[in-house]
Amino acid sequence: MELPKIKILNEYDKRLHMVSKEVTFPLEEKDKKMIEDMIEYLKMSQMDDMIEKYNLRSGWGLSAVQLGVLKRIFVIVDETKEPGVFKNYIVINPKILSHSEEQIYVSEGEGCLSVDRDVEGIVPRYARITVKAQDMDGNPYEIRVREEVSIAFQHEIDHLNGILFVDKIDPKNPFKDSDHMREI
Repeated sequence: MELPKIKILNEYDKRLHMVSKEVTFPLEEKDKKMIEDMIEYLKMSQMDDMIEKYNLRSGWGLSAVQLGVLKRIFVIVDETKEPGVFKNYIVINPKILSHSEEQIYVSEGEGCLSVDRDVEGIVPRYARITVKAQDMDGNPYEIRVREEVSIAFQHEIDHLNGILFVDKIDPKNPFKDSDHMREI
């Protein structure tokens, strides 16, 4: 397996704070290739032998803006209960249609392939969301996601809106309101 040749921007790149633009169809070939590379990179970042071989940080999601492409595209690669088997989500032009009242947060804190440092604090997220989006052919679909996948979707949608997870942590009180949310 060869690591895709992609460069992930770090948190200090101004493009990460820009709002990405809607995608028009049909997708350009370079966008299709980018999506394939993002999926392959994320799969490899979750495989112990590849992490070691390429010195990778593990990741679940990547948005186009993290590669310097200001388009409303992200992918999430979730390893199933069966090791080495992945569920891939390709999400283009997402819109959150509804969300649960219940909020959750990641107990050890969120991470991001663009933020290469430990960050103390929690990011409030909805436990469940319903998203309307398009696939690679432009076909619309709706998906309801929950728990960790819901957090990943919200994290990536924030990227498309120029928001990093560190922007959502209260610097004066990084664990603010944690007693009103469920830890996962």
